[in-house]
Amino acid sequence: MPELPEVETVRRGLNQLTLNQKITGGDVLLDRTIAYPFSVGEFIDGIKNSAIAIWHRRGKYLLAELTSSSPSSTSWLGVHLRMTGQLLWVDRDEPLHKHTRVRLFFGDRQELRFVDQRTFGQMWWVPPGVPVESVITGLAKLAADPFSDEFSVEYLASKLQKRRRPIKTALLDQSVVAGLGNIYADEALFKSGILPETLCTDLQLKQIENLRTAIIQVLETSIEAGGTTFSNFLNVKGVNGNYGGVAWVYNRAGEPCRVCDTPIMRTRLAGRSSHFCPECQRG
Repeated sequence: MPELPEVETVRRGLNQLTLNQKITGGDVLLDRTIAYPFSVGEFIDGIKNSAIAIWHRRGKYLLAELTSSSPSSTSWLGVHLRMTGQLLWVDRDEPLHKHTRVRLFFGDRQELRFVDQRTFGQMWWVPPGVPVESVITGLAKLAADPFSDEFSVEYLASKLQKRRRPIKTALLDQSVVAGLGNIYADEALFKSGILPETLCTDLQLKQIENLRTAIIQVLETSIEAGGTTFSNFLNVKGVNGNYGGVAWVYNRAGEPCRVCDTPIMRTRLAGRSSHFCPECQRG
């Protein structure tokens, strides 16, 4: 599943390629991809002839601010890639991938395609004057973004210290940290020397401080590498992410730790794989 670095990579690519370009039309090939409005025709009519002012990211959500000829008629296009979603900027004559779900048309025969093999991804059009959170309801449940000023040691401690659950499980909760998922939770726990099974209530303040720093560092490193591609992720130009080649522990079970040469171990917590080094992670 694309996590914060992958979504941020897509956002930056979209801001390089699509800003101030007018959406001239579109085609929905799988109706259930459109979460709102409930009419596909209303979705296409809503975005048509709007220009993309800027793309934002909130957690794992992408939000395009759409403008039209009227300054008071700003609307929003929301996208969540879920497990296998891709947004690809291509020439309109490019052969259609069999998992293409939505096509958005632009000038010069360019288009933005939403490709999604597992079909869990969603798109929304939020009309002018309607609060975005009232339509894309998942936004209201998001915790602080790791790159925001709100994401302080005190904030993270307040989210963790009263929870009797493994720290790995807590980090996957979007109401604790927005945008973090399985890959970067494993990586941040390795960098901070904390075992995935450690209960949140057992963490000392210094460990939480180290964890906060590790989360930010790991995410920054992955964004610089263009994200991680282990299966489906591609950036808007169809290029793989490169972080997987330098990952500390994720997807490296049985391989030697990059720090101490101890074999990386893999376990399962709440149905999810967790990778760790038993020597470097003792907390």
